[in-house]
Amino acid sequence: MYEKSYPNKRFKHTIEFLKKHIPNTNSILDLGVENPFTKIMKSEGYQVENTRGEDLDLDTSTISSSEAGVVTAFEIFEHLLSPFTVLKSIKTNKLVASVPLRLWFSPAYRSKIDMRDRHYHEFEDWQFDWLLEKAGWKIMDRQKWTNPTKKIGIRPILRWFTPRYYIIYAERV
Repeated sequence: MYEKSYPNKRFKHTIEFLKKHIPNTNSILDLGVENPFTKIMKSEGYQVENTRGEDLDLDTSTISSSEAGVVTAFEIFEHLLSPFTVLKSIKTNKLVASVPLRLWFSPAYRSKIDMRDRHYHEFEDWQFDWLLEKAGWKIMDRQKWTNPTKKIGIRPILRWFTPRYYIIYAERV
C-alpha cells in the first residue's frame, strides 16, 4: 500500500492519531490560522475551519459559536496565557490536542523576531492532563513521541530518547 510522506515526523504521528479517533466525516474547528497541517487534514477528507488569527486569550467568540463536531489544537495552548479559558469555551464534546513537552535540557521557545511566537507554557504531561481535567475534559487516549535531529551535540542526542510532543484525545465530561 502507498504510504504518504509528510514534511516531518510530528505531522505523520498527528494525522495517524487524528484518524484513529476522528472519522473524516466529522467537521473540525482547528485552533490557529490555516497552516501546512490544515492542508494535510483537508487532503485526508476532513472539513476544516480555522480561527482567524484573533487573540484567543481575549476573544473566544469563534470557538463558542462554531458548530464543528470536533476541535483540534495542535501546538497552540503553549502560546496562550490562559488555555483554561479556551478549553472551557469549546462547545463540542471531542478534542484532539497536542503540546510540546517541557524539556529539562532546553529553555522554553522564544522567537526574537515575532513577539507573538513564544511559549508561555511548556507542559509536563501531568500538567496538561490536570488542565484538561479542571476544564471538564476526560482523556480517552494519549501518546508521546520524540523529535530527533541530525545535529551533533548533547541536546540533539537527548532528543532521540526524550519525548518532545504529547497528544491527547479527550471527551467532555
